Amino acid sequence: MTDTLRNKKIAVLISDGFEESELEVPVQAIRDAGGDPVIITPDGQRAKGWEHDHWSTPVDPDRALDGVDADAFDGLVLPGGVMNPDHLRQNEGAVRFVRSFFEEGKPVAAICHGPWMLVEADVLRGRTVTSWPSLRTDLRNAGASWVDEEVVVDRGLVTSRKPDDLPAFCRKMVEEFAEGRHRAQRASA
Repeated sequence: MTDTLRNKKIAVLISDGFEESELEVPVQAIRDAGGDPVIITPDGQRAKGWEHDHWSTPVDPDRALDGVDADAFDGLVLPGGVMNPDHLRQNEGAVRFVRSFFEEGKPVAAICHGPWMLVEADVLRGRTVTSWPSLRTDLRNAGASWVDEEVVVDRGLVTSRKPDDLPAFCRKMVEEFAEGRHRAQRASA
């Protein structure tokens, strides 16, 4: 364990259908770096995870989305899973919450299908990102340049394609959270 993220509070936004490993591995990486991951669901109720092709163990959140503000956090993680971001992108409060991290210049890490939230938050113009391949067209239509790489970092935004990319994703995520605010992140929001 290190203290790279000591005194850093990181929001982790999920809903039903999050990919289990894309929640558990980044949360553990944040803890291992001395940070405080805070799991948030829209209604404060437990969320059902997804593991490859079946439901997995539900997760109890630390907080409900109502009443939380990006000001209280140093960064944001958006796990994937097809259903998770599809549910979240229909929640106006969740979309505002994501967008506020960009407006404040705070680092954001999104993996697999998680970048769908970035499309909905309208924060991708002029950025280079990666994701699960089926999102390629959506991300391009939102103004991003999509690349097929293990991990991409663009002005405080970390993106990866799939669970196999989690080691690289977590390394870069911790680096960006440790660096803190990015002036260029705010300018692109």
